[in-house]
Amino acid sequence: MINAGIGLRSIHHKEVLENLPPIPWWEIHTENFFASGGAQINFLEKIRAKYPISFHGVGLSLGSCDRPSEAHLKKIKFLIEKFDPFLVSEHISWSSVNQIFANDLLPIPYNEESLSVICRNIDITQNFLKRTILVENPSSYLSYKNSNMSEEEFINQVCKRTGCKIILDVNNIFVSGNNNYFSPKDYIDNIELSNISEIHLAGHSVLKTANFTKLLDTHNDIIRDEVWELFKYLMKKIKKPVATLIEWDQDIPSLATLQEEAQKAQKILDKYEIKRAAT
Repeated sequence: MINAGIGLRSIHHKEVLENLPPIPWWEIHTENFFASGGAQINFLEKIRAKYPISFHGVGLSLGSCDRPSEAHLKKIKFLIEKFDPFLVSEHISWSSVNQIFANDLLPIPYNEESLSVICRNIDITQNFLKRTILVENPSSYLSYKNSNMSEEEFINQVCKRTGCKIILDVNNIFVSGNNNYFSPKDYIDNIELSNISEIHLAGHSVLKTANFTKLLDTHNDIIRDEVWELFKYLMKKIKKPVATLIEWDQDIPSLATLQEEAQKAQKILDKYEIKRAAT
């Protein structure tokens, strides 16, 4: 799967079913389809009959000291067996502990203790689902004093210990790099490229105050030029197309706008497919 797909959101469900636009594949948020029946599942059945899909989870809280919820895993496994997604993914983050839930994907410190915990939770998840999962690098606005390795080194170790693969979110690298004063290009230079099985692209916003400027991973705008340039830099390093997704989660535009963004990504992917075929 080397084409640029789109994150499927409910605002476009009716249009997609009526028009069957030429989108190569869709990514859906797994938890949106946990109901045992009803309109959502009925819709997904119709979409899956026409398109490949991937599942992108937001609720396993892999970075938490708690083990993944078995009830949550059972629901994911049911959907996997029913719809056969070509990729299943989650996040390198945490969002719950002791049955207390945060409505966000929170970063974790990058140290041996966190590494052991998240590897344990990924092992539990992969063994239960009987699938290799992908994990996504987070966006962050601060760093922990007790971190003693870089994010890319941490992710490389996660993949080495568990056999999982990576969704590399290029926008998240750009956002986190600017917020935490590291080079996004150095990050790409140091991540293990062979572990990347999917790429995410999204828009971000800028928060300016009298004292600081922060980039916010809001997924509510077109992809900025700096992120496109970082995507090109990544593709030069990888030297082969990778399944790439356009994410847009707030202030969701027309499907046509999302298709325009996907076409921009596709042109870059096609460029490297041509180069690969020529070598």
